[in-house]
Amino acid sequence: MEPLKILNVVGCRPNVIKIAPLIAEMKRHSEICQFLVHTGQHYDDALSGIFFRNLDLDPPDVCLNIGSGSSPHQMSLIMRGMEDVLLEINPHLVIVVGDVTSTVASSLTATSLGFPVAHIEAGLRSFDRDMPEEINRVLTDAISCILFATEGSAICNLLREGKSREEIFFVGNVMIDTLIMNAGKIARSSILSQLGLTPRTYALVTLHRKSNVDESSALVEICEGLEQLQRRIRLVFPIHPRTAVRLQSVGCWKRLMSLPNIQIVEPLGYLDFIKLMKESVFALTDSGGVQEESTFLGLPCLTVRENTERPVTITHGTNQLVGTQRSTIVEKGLEIIDGRRSQVQIPTKWDGHASKRIVSVLLDKAESIKQSLSSARKGEGCPHTLTPA
Repeated sequence: MEPLKILNVVGCRPNVIKIAPLIAEMKRHSEICQFLVHTGQHYDDALSGIFFRNLDLDPPDVCLNIGSGSSPHQMSLIMRGMEDVLLEINPHLVIVVGDVTSTVASSLTATSLGFPVAHIEAGLRSFDRDMPEEINRVLTDAISCILFATEGSAICNLLREGKSREEIFFVGNVMIDTLIMNAGKIARSSILSQLGLTPRTYALVTLHRKSNVDESSALVEICEGLEQLQRRIRLVFPIHPRTAVRLQSVGCWKRLMSLPNIQIVEPLGYLDFIKLMKESVFALTDSGGVQEESTFLGLPCLTVRENTERPVTITHGTNQLVGTQRSTIVEKGLEIIDGRRSQVQIPTKWDGHASKRIVSVLLDKAESIKQSLSSARKGEGCPHTLTPA
């Protein structure tokens, strides 16, 4: 019997973290033949290559090397590159993860050519259409034939948007799979000694969202909040290259660098970053991944946004939305420093077995997936719902 040929697509750092445990699980099954394409949306070694090495991932089978640029520019390059890759490999299924430009561009290309698409992290919604990621999520889900959800709210969102229950699979969170799989290596990381830190003496800061970094007023307000917080606790800030440029342009860079209790460091690999997070007092972030990882670790998390597409991190986890006003950022940070903690419950199916559930679904539906590709390639289009296996 012909193996199920799957084309996995990644474009940036979070995608690599999410796809690693899935590829590891696929390799355990001879019934699956998988290929990995990296679009090159993140191309700096600190944001891409080191994650492949940390997670023991083989180099991608294909790298499109699209580089930097506006979203429309990147999308056009990805779509052109993906068209050639898809026609050459001719997979039965294309798997995309997350909500970045590479996710939606690859999904659109695959669907237009008649290749079925499966979306991991389907159904997450912030309900903020000013976020590029929200548009990417909605579009990708609309054209995907298989939808893998991480939390209950995602299922409700997909059903409300008209997706069929037969298309949706509640599998858990592959990011937690990666964290659990690498627990031993994370524990052995020497990043704290390298940075001269001791556990529970610092907070972790990350900033990269367009709404925070590209909006001058928000960025200045956040920086003023950091300035006040560093009077009570050391802040360790692995900085995204684009964030560093923006801090300089709004006049905050020199000020932050001069503060005695803020430690700005280069971007970190996965193992070092999770170790740094795990041993901190709390995380101050705008990252969706950090919201999820901190919830699993039981670490308080302050999200500098007005909304989140991961509500389970608030209802079950450690996450709080604090917006971008310095007064709220400081107030909530001081509450944690002074010992106020919330009760934590690990979300359902965040147990390290999401990848196994995904592969089980794929194997169960293998013949249906192959048939849907055959129909679509004959010009009948990708069926809205795959027939039951």
